[in-house]
This record gives sequence, C-alpha cells and structure tokens, in this order.
Amino acid sequence: MAVPTATTLPILVAASVGHLLNDTLQSVLLSIYPLIKEPLGLSFAQIGLVTLVFQLTASVLQPFVGAWTDRRPMPFSLVFGMAASSFGIALLAGAGGFLAVLTAAAAIGVGSSIFHPEASRVARLASGGRYGFAQSLFQVGGNSGQALGPLLVAAIVVPNGQPHVAWFLALGLVGIALLYRVGRWYAAHLEEQRRRPAPSARPAPPVGRRAIVVALVVLIALTFSKNIYTAFFQSYYAFYLIHRFGVGVGAAQLHLFLFLAATAAGTFFGGPLGDRIGRKPVLWLSIAGVLPLTLAMPFLGLFWTAVLAVLVGFLMASAFPAIVVYAQELLPGRVGMIAGLFFGFAFGMGGIAAAVLGWLADLSSIEAVFAGVALTPAIGLLVWFLPDLDRPRPAAP
Repeated sequence: MAVPTATTLPILVAASVGHLLNDTLQSVLLSIYPLIKEPLGLSFAQIGLVTLVFQLTASVLQPFVGAWTDRRPMPFSLVFGMAASSFGIALLAGAGGFLAVLTAAAAIGVGSSIFHPEASRVARLASGGRYGFAQSLFQVGGNSGQALGPLLVAAIVVPNGQPHVAWFLALGLVGIALLYRVGRWYAAHLEEQRRRPAPSARPAPPVGRRAIVVALVVLIALTFSKNIYTAFFQSYYAFYLIHRFGVGVGAAQLHLFLFLAATAAGTFFGGPLGDRIGRKPVLWLSIAGVLPLTLAMPFLGLFWTAVLAVLVGFLMASAFPAIVVYAQELLPGRVGMIAGLFFGFAFGMGGIAAAVLGWLADLSSIEAVFAGVALTPAIGLLVWFLPDLDRPRPAAP
C-alpha cells in the first residue's frame, strides 16, 4: 500500500482544510437556530424546513454533479462551491424572516453540492493508495468544521447578535484562495493524465451485479440510520439540553461542540482502521455497536448524557469513511458519482429527518423524539448482508 508522497500530502491536507472551511460555514446555519427562533418567530417545524431546504439542495444536486464530473472533471468548481456558501452566509447575516433564512439555506446547500464530489475526488487522487486514510483526512476536515461552527457562533454571534454572522465571510475568502490553488494542482494532474496512454477498459467490479445492488442498498440504509440520529443532534441537541436540564444557550452550544468534535475524531480514525482491518468490522462497531448506548441516553442525567453523546458521536462517525470507500471499491471508476450519492444522501436524509423530527417535537416533546431516534442504530444489523471485499492490510509505516 503506497504512502502519500510529499507532493500529494499537502494537496490532501489542503482539501481537508477546504472541507473544514466549507462545513464551518454550513454549521453556522444550524448553530444559529436558538438565536433566531424567538426573534424571527420560528416554530420547530419551520426550523426543520430550513434544514430540509439546506440539505435537499445539496443532496439532490450532488449525485448529478458527481456523475457529470466523472466524465468532465471541473477543477475550479471547488472555488464556485465555496463562493456559493459564502453568499448564503451573507444572506443569513441580514435575514429578517423565515423566507430569507430559507433562501440563505438554499445558497449554502448549492455550495455544498458543488464542493463535495470534486473535493472527494481530489482526496482520492492525492491518497497515494491509502484510500481509507485519505477519505478520513478529507472528512475530518468537514467534521471539524461542523464542530467549530457552534463554538464560533457562541463566541462571536451569541454576545453580539445575528448581523455578526457576516464575520464568517472571512473564512469563505480564505477557502476560495486555498481551493484555487488546489484547483490548479488538479488541473495539472488532469493534463498529466491526458498525456498517458488511456487504459484499455474500466476496472471490473469485485462482485456481481446483484451483490452490488444489495450492498448499495445496505450502505444507503446504514447512512440513513446514522444520519437520522446525527440530524437530531445537529438541529435539536441544544434545545434538548436547554429544555431537559435547564442549561444556558452558551453551555448548550459547548455540549454540541463536544459532540461534533467527537464525530471529527471518529471520522479521522475510521478510515485508517478500515484500511487495516477491513470496512465491515468498522461498520459493525460504529453503527450496530452503539445501540446500547443510544438506548440508555434518554434516561441519564446531564453528565452521563454528555459523556455518552461524545462516545456515540465518535463511534458513529467512524462509519462514513468506511461506507464511502467500500462503495467506491464496489464501482471502480465512479468516484465522483459515489461521493455525490453518499454525501448527497447524507445531507438529504439529514434534512428530511430534521424536518420530521421538528414536526414530531411540536406534536409531542423533544424528550420523546430523542427516545425514539435511539432505536435507529438497530438498522446497522444489515451489515451482515455486505459481501467481503477486502482483507485486513498491514499498518502503513
């Protein structure tokens, strides 16, 4: 297994940092909900709809963007994606009502749909053959950005008000400059590939068509399970802590940061672990393995809720790099489409789940919804039906 060279590792790190900046901007939207709910007169259902619009604009477009760029790579689309997300942040800073927030969410979602497929392809190209490691390093940037969002909102926006969201445009400008350099490397890499003799045929899939279909259905179900649960945390965990335990907004944002930081750490370890022991064992542990913890959490006090939330976030997040790399190995040569499908599906399911969970919270309570989503990791038992694609590999030096 090849180790990334000094030429490709900086690009892989740059793609990860770009992912961090992109997802920090997205996380600002989700983190600002407790600050705008009362001033803008929003219900839980409307908050769920904002998340739905944000994530559907990403999920619906991402597989199409990925399939298109599989045939016609677009190195500088990364810059356009970051610019769209920055435009959404500018709209959010001045939003005065529900429709304005929806428009900002849509712009941020479009930016995400443009960014993720090509950025994931860059990560694979720069991997040096360590695909799980590369996917984890790329994704940990995104998870770190999601974790930083609530922390930065608590530090900048909570004391000063919604208009100070505009300060996050500085991150967008840094991202545009960084991704322009990544785009130049990607364009040069494509030019070098064009000079090489074309391969005689696309690599054959490792299993038959029926097994591929079954495996993709299982992987989508696992992504569905993971993202229903994490959607609750991203959109409603702060409300749950405020309502159940009486913590303040700042403290709730800190707890959300701890959960999201744990997901970043889990994402980083999940890919290399899959490189070493195989993807299926990682999936068994990270989804089905957390079921006892999620079932216990609704009945615990604040301290143990926070502790188990961190542990569950770490374990669940380790699944996604394994899911993406497993799917890319199922369909060689379809890197962009697979990345768009699973990143897009993750956004879409998270958005639909957020809308439904918000509606259910209005009908019942946040506590009841939290108890209900605790059952979703049971879907992880479907890992049993995945074919074995890889053998454990030795650790890289």
